[in-house]
Amino acid sequence: MSSNWRISSLNGALLAAYFIPVWTIIALSIMVSPIHGLFERPSVSVALYASDHLQLAKMATVRLAWMLALARITVVAFFAVFLALLAFPSMRKNGGSDEALAVALCLGSVLSFASMLLASKTGELEALRMHAAELLMLLGTAIVMLVDTAPKRAPAAAEAVAPPLGELSLQQP
Repeated sequence: MSSNWRISSLNGALLAAYFIPVWTIIALSIMVSPIHGLFERPSVSVALYASDHLQLAKMATVRLAWMLALARITVVAFFAVFLALLAFPSMRKNGGSDEALAVALCLGSVLSFASMLLASKTGELEALRMHAAELLMLLGTAIVMLVDTAPKRAPAAAEAVAPPLGELSLQQP
């Protein structure tokens, strides 16, 4: 069984185990009560920047909160697709689930980086630390994905399947 798991698949599964419940709870909190959910710690930097610098109206702030919740749910959905594809050994061996993980990492990194920048602009130190930690987890997994490659077939097995073209003979038995 250990030969079926690549380090990037295991790292992505652990990352999904964190992001799926945490970001789902945050997004559902925003969906239930957009303004109150937006001003909680995971999204407070976006809320403060929108209210202080952009001076958004109430409905525009609600729309911003829903867009933030939609972005988080999209990342969660790609992590869930990654876990579903990871359940099949053939997909896990050849790296077929890497695309879903790559999209989740890309979207999650952009969202965490933007939230981190907004937290630094508004002076929210705890939110800055949280978003920086999430960004480092996402970028670390992306680096592991870049370094880790799909396992190659053994050369002996490849020669046994198809002989070289020069060794083919057209002799009749």
